[in-house]
Amino acid sequence: MPGMNDGQLCERLPAETITGAQTLLFATAVGVIVTNLFAPQTLVGLIGPSLGASAAGVGLVAMATLLGYAAGLFFLVPLADLSENRTLIMRMLIAAALAAGIAAFAPTAASLLIVLFILGAACSAIQILVPIAASMAPPGQDGRVIGDVMSGLMAGILLARPLASLVADAWGWRAFYGLSAAALVLLTIVLAFTLPRRRPAAKSSYGALIASLLRLLKDEPVLRRRALTASLVMAAFSLFWTAVALRLALPPFGLGQRGIALFALVGAGGAVVTPLFGRAGDRGWTRPATIACHLVLIGALALAAWAGSDGPSWWPLVLMGVSAVLLDIGVTGDQTLGRRAINLLQPTARGRLNGLFVGIFFIGGAIGSMLAGITWAWGGWPLVCATGAVFGVAALLVDWIGGAQ
Repeated sequence: MPGMNDGQLCERLPAETITGAQTLLFATAVGVIVTNLFAPQTLVGLIGPSLGASAAGVGLVAMATLLGYAAGLFFLVPLADLSENRTLIMRMLIAAALAAGIAAFAPTAASLLIVLFILGAACSAIQILVPIAASMAPPGQDGRVIGDVMSGLMAGILLARPLASLVADAWGWRAFYGLSAAALVLLTIVLAFTLPRRRPAAKSSYGALIASLLRLLKDEPVLRRRALTASLVMAAFSLFWTAVALRLALPPFGLGQRGIALFALVGAGGAVVTPLFGRAGDRGWTRPATIACHLVLIGALALAAWAGSDGPSWWPLVLMGVSAVLLDIGVTGDQTLGRRAINLLQPTARGRLNGLFVGIFFIGGAIGSMLAGITWAWGGWPLVCATGAVFGVAALLVDWIGGAQ
């Protein structure tokens, strides 16, 4: 996911070519940062009772960081076109470390929501780090460097939930944020001595940058459609992963945080099919592959609803694991095909297009997390799965009536 600096020359001081060690550092950095966005989904079952939050309110905990991240993409990342990038990243990481540290001691649910929103917004520094890495790539190898750095991002996303569960099982949920604050402080120190300076050469106003985002959204129907379907499937994804921790803690499963961590690790296996969807798009199969993704997502939620009924503990757990893998396949496939489609639109606006796409689908994720607590309180696991399936059907309808992309 390139940043928002497309089409604008940047001055790097001093000029240098990225090394293998630096690529690994960038990948590690984005992986460490992104864990803060998805960890709350598996901690809601512990955070809610400890802070006296209602069952309907626990979804807000998982929503806060995702909504903050979307806000950061829209309103903080454009500052990379106005300010020296290394200084901007340092300030954002310091803010993230402070927010994580405060979260570890948050006395109330309301205060936790505020600091998690700030934490999510500060984590949008990811979208400034990636284009810096790309700008340091040798000629013709920026795609390889971006892919290597993004592998760290995917690792962070996949490991966030199991890591948070294991830490919470050993020391409690507050320990996760304490460790995250320490990791962010260490990362800030390392990057302060290793990141090159990168100054935006083009001059523009903050208002003009924000207005350009709105113009792109208005002028590109493919962007609107693909961002909408991505936000719908991301809503289903966040709804499932926020509520499943609550369901797995109850009979017939009765899993603790360690068991939930293993479940999350198994469920993340669906991401391995990502390259297949990219190849399907290259062969001109974008439309049928997208429809297939939405059908798989709907089927996964139907299977999850069935698995959530009472029965022998091992069989429903196996079915629930299969449904998690299928859900991840559907969501990953839709987003992979969506990224490919929008990257074919305007090469000079690729970063802003990706920023809009990512920001909009994270808004969908925030909405899904918010609804997880509400649907769980009102109708339990069946209503959670039914609501997720509605999102899937809506995404299917959007692409069914849309064009080839």
